[in-house]
Amino acid sequence: MTPESFIAAKAAQAISALYGAEVEASALQVSVTRKEFEGDFTLVVFPLLRISHSTPENTGNAIGAWLKDNVPEISDYNCVKGFLNILLSNLFWNGLFKAIVTDPDFGSLPSTGRNIMVEFSSPNTNKPLHLGHIRNNLLGDSVSRLLKAAGNNVIRTTLVNDRGIHICKSMLAWQKVGGGATPQSSGIKGDHLVGDMYVAFNDIYKKEVEDLVAGGMSEEEAKKEAPSLKEAHVMLQKWEAGDKEVRDLWAMMNGWVFEGFDETYRALGITFDKVYYEHDTYLLGKELVREGLEKGVFVTDPDGSVWCDLTADGLDRKIVQRSDGTSVYITQDLGTAEKRFSENALDSHIYVVGNEQDYHFQVLKLILSKLGFKWADDIFHLSYGMVELPEGKMKSREGTVVDADDLIQKMYEEAKATSEESGKLADMSDEDKEKLYHMIGLGALKYFIIKVDPKKTMLFNPKESIDFNGNTGPFIQYTHARIRSILRKADEKGISHDASSLGEVPLSAKETRLVKILNTYPAKVAEAASALSPAVIANYVYELAKEFNQYYHDTPVLKEENPDVLTMRLSLIDSISAVLRKGMGILGIELPERM
Repeated sequence: MTPESFIAAKAAQAISALYGAEVEASALQVSVTRKEFEGDFTLVVFPLLRISHSTPENTGNAIGAWLKDNVPEISDYNCVKGFLNILLSNLFWNGLFKAIVTDPDFGSLPSTGRNIMVEFSSPNTNKPLHLGHIRNNLLGDSVSRLLKAAGNNVIRTTLVNDRGIHICKSMLAWQKVGGGATPQSSGIKGDHLVGDMYVAFNDIYKKEVEDLVAGGMSEEEAKKEAPSLKEAHVMLQKWEAGDKEVRDLWAMMNGWVFEGFDETYRALGITFDKVYYEHDTYLLGKELVREGLEKGVFVTDPDGSVWCDLTADGLDRKIVQRSDGTSVYITQDLGTAEKRFSENALDSHIYVVGNEQDYHFQVLKLILSKLGFKWADDIFHLSYGMVELPEGKMKSREGTVVDADDLIQKMYEEAKATSEESGKLADMSDEDKEKLYHMIGLGALKYFIIKVDPKKTMLFNPKESIDFNGNTGPFIQYTHARIRSILRKADEKGISHDASSLGEVPLSAKETRLVKILNTYPAKVAEAASALSPAVIANYVYELAKEFNQYYHDTPVLKEENPDVLTMRLSLIDSISAVLRKGMGILGIELPERM
């Protein structure tokens, strides 16, 4: 039972005793007392005036006095206008403390029975993953973990964009300037090699446009007439026609990329339950286009292209099939959504995609609704802001991106340098040090990105993220390691921290504060899941770690001479470390036993 439900139940008893009226406890409004008032929880009195036939102050004071006299878990009260502020006694907090520390499943929410698919990452195979992809991956991964912690069945998926004109550009550049290079012969990671070819194509293309403009052509016309762009389009047509030579080159280069992606995913700790490939899904929407034409949802233009007119809905006309019969991106998304809902009995589908695609998903939902799919309202676009650097935005065509692999390595090096400066790892083996550096570096990266609300654009600063003080991953990792160190020392001295047999032990104000924060963890999971914001968990974990450090500064745990109080304190900090692990686990961050 939560404190809110406990107070509501007792308040219902008070109302019955005082006024002879029966009210449902669930109908009473109880919330955490605002910081500027004295109290733990507040009961809203105004709705009860029709029962008491009295003033808000008199009603509140009457209920408060009855609770104080009849409920030993309530120590005091005060009434401010129509708000009854209630203070809970040590008896209550001690009981709650024991309930938390003896529950191995504390924080786990009951099953909802809902099937939720989360699509994230969804990279193009013409370039390696970069910092923007990292935010997408970390957000998608943590949202998946969060929804699972909130009791849902979660299916993690990605759609690999492995076909299209952008892929053909890399293929064409490899033929022109690649010199037959492979990842093995060049020593370049496969996704990086193909990304280099994409940048090389752009260089070729820009030179051709410049030459055409110098020859008297307008820039707009030159961009359409550049020979390399025309060759890439021919290659795409051959791919769609099943040309063996083009398909073999495509399969070889995509194979290089997939191996590279897998290596990056492993480094980030990212996994998927289902992987879809665009070459399998790009035709899925064509049947829906045919059905939409029959239903009058779509219309055919004179050139043979098929459109959906959304102007009456305040949007634009949207092409769903080109005049040559080929599908466009939204055609694929229409078909893929229908396939996923029918195959997985989904209750919800969340797309983790940057905010530059807001309009695309607005159109997708509207067209699916017009096609008669009732589940169109169960599609949600988790729109997130871009990641920027102190130097500004990144541009993949120009090769000015922060590569994911380079960033992971940089975070490792920062973690190593910072840890070695501390001089606290002298007795740790080299192998354990390496694991720790990777854990700290990755924890710093993940936490720094996830702690920002998804909707906000963020500025990433690697050095700031690795700080062992402040709102960072390493600070929370260090806090956890400090707690585990205390518990190891207790074990070495044979001191128990099993609270199951403890009686009522007085809790200090700071210990009560820690119990209060621990108690809110399940509600924070529910809140974060509802908002699809792992940032809620990140900031909760930081507050818990910060509160523990303040407590530890004032309370030398192992120096306590009263054995019951010592056991209580060890049980408390053990529970704090467990909640830190659970919360950071939702963010995909490991916590070390030693630092």
